Amino acid sequence: MDELDSAIVAHLQTDARQTNRELARRVGIAPSTCLERVRSLRERGVITGFHAEVDLGALHRGVQALLHVQIRPLSRTVIDSFKAYAMGLPEVLSVFVVAGGDDFLVHVAVPSVDALHGFLMDKFSGRREIVGFRSSVIYEHSRKPVIEPLDP
Repeated sequence: MDELDSAIVAHLQTDARQTNRELARRVGIAPSTCLERVRSLRERGVITGFHAEVDLGALHRGVQALLHVQIRPLSRTVIDSFKAYAMGLPEVLSVFVVAGGDDFLVHVAVPSVDALHGFLMDKFSGRREIVGFRSSVIYEHSRKPVIEPLDP
């Protein structure tokens, strides 16, 4: 990645819906060069997709939580199976496989605290591989809109 690639990626993270012509103008290159650079960034896996930001409250999912989950036995099969199960649940936004005291962090968004309790009781408490879990309700979530490359 050079400075031009970094500028293109930063501008696309700010507004992925801008036209190629507008993006080229903003980074100071010809539209044909810009199109080729974006194509190369996608082929190299730097840009992995484009998405729309969604207001969870507008989807009746105003309560978010991080679920700290421990599973046993710790094997690739059990880890992959639980990850697939969790990602298949509509309440789940993301799943992190982690090291330390927990094996997973599961980010969920639900309509209410009661719905969170129901989710935990109905979807987690009966799972044989789960030996423990706890939840942390998220009061506020901030996300950086632009992720910049770090110096090697």
